[in-house]
Amino acid sequence: MTPDLELDCRDLLCPRPIIELGRHLADVEVGGTVAVVAHDPAARVDVPAFCRMRGQEYVGEDSAADGAPRYTVRRVS
Repeated sequence: MTPDLELDCRDLLCPRPIIELGRHLADVEVGGTVAVVAHDPAARVDVPAFCRMRGQEYVGEDSAADGAPRYTVRRVS
């Protein structure tokens, strides 16, 4: 799956990847996807928690082209 927007948060530590996700979620249309690429192990828990708290859809985890963990969110509202 190719996201509509991919945020490079590889060098950011908690809570910065989630802050960036919150700042850029509105950059995609409702129904669009934002992927957060982050080496920070907390992102694996934080991105799904962000989705639950904000009423967005957590699509899942895969890997970016370089093998870095990538977490995808679908904008619901």
